[in-house]
Amino acid sequence: MFDTSHLHPMIVHFPVALIIIGFLADLGGLFFKKEPCLTKTGFYLMILGTLAALAAVLTGEFFTSADSLQGEVASVEGSHELFAKVTLALMILASLFRIYIVWKKKEGSSLKWVAFILYFFAMVTVSITGFLGGTMVYNYMIGI
Repeated sequence: MFDTSHLHPMIVHFPVALIIIGFLADLGGLFFKKEPCLTKTGFYLMILGTLAALAAVLTGEFFTSADSLQGEVASVEGSHELFAKVTLALMILASLFRIYIVWKKKEGSSLKWVAFILYFFAMVTVSITGFLGGTMVYNYMIGI
């Protein structure tokens, strides 16, 4: 039978990849202004990364058990969960702001920098979240 505790490890790689690559595409769009494909790619990866982050947070919340963790690993897990939720909040804000910018056709305005800065911080926090998750797996053998 399928063990639902495997859902979180299966899903967590998607927000990491989508958010980081999406941010890099947006960054490339700033340098290569004549290439609108990069900005659109960054936008679509932002939306997909937000949905993937939501799925990762929900599977972590409902399908993993942190009740039995004690000591240092419990502290790492707490930080992992905090950064995951901060990432999700940043991605939701950045996505909503970016959708508004695209909807109102204000891509050329300085408003794009607000979404870009939120996206940058989400990229940093998802990287920290992934590092802490990897620390739990490889240093403390959680889930193995």
